[in-house]
Amino acid sequence: MNPNQSITAALLVIGDEILSGRTKDVNIGATADFCTDLGIDLKEVRVISDETDEIVEALNAVRQRYTYVFTTGGIGPTHDDITADAVAKAFGVALPINDEARAMLETRWKTTGTQINEARLRMARIPEGADLIVNAVSAAPGFRIGNVHVMAGVPLIMRSMLEALAPTLQTGKKVMSETIRAAVGEGTIGGPLGALQALYPDVKMGSYPQMGTSRVMTELVLRSSNEALLREAAAKVREMVAQEHAKAGITPPD
Repeated sequence: MNPNQSITAALLVIGDEILSGRTKDVNIGATADFCTDLGIDLKEVRVISDETDEIVEALNAVRQRYTYVFTTGGIGPTHDDITADAVAKAFGVALPINDEARAMLETRWKTTGTQINEARLRMARIPEGADLIVNAVSAAPGFRIGNVHVMAGVPLIMRSMLEALAPTLQTGKKVMSETIRAAVGEGTIGGPLGALQALYPDVKMGSYPQMGTSRVMTELVLRSSNEALLREAAAKVREMVAQEHAKAGITPPD
């Protein structure tokens, strides 16, 4: 790990079922947690339809911009599982049956009594030059080519692939956070919080109104990889919040 290195990533969530609402995505949150734990800055997420050209265009855009690209979905056995085809097209390589991937699958199928057929063998098609990502759940592997990591859309399998990937990835700056609760609305603290953000550009400051409570509440979340700077900025924000409470005659929240 290089504590001074910035490592960035993008996530492409691929599948018409996500865009239609039929399937509710949970992989974005899992990937965000994974990246945060490794000090990888997840900068962008896109949800892409099952169209080859759309996937190629998005993939080529983000793989040039970020350290890593992760994709989820579209590597199963059916005709609309086209992620592998799109990735091969983006990299300009062939998409043959991979002997190692086929062996993994056949070993699994023997234990489950599953028959080999053309559709299932689609899951053994791997772009030339790619390395496999182990699937400890159902054997059908993902793959890595260049800085692109292609994973299943099924959440349990996707998380197992992330775990397999973790030792192979560079880690960057660990981001720490401080949360400060204010018993005033965003409109009250927006101006002074913006002024403090300008003073501390290396500390990200966000405000998040809390709905459904008996009183107005806003959570202020500060994030930075510089612990000393984070604590200094948090002290200033707490001071500002205390001043706003005093002006409004409000008892500070617990």
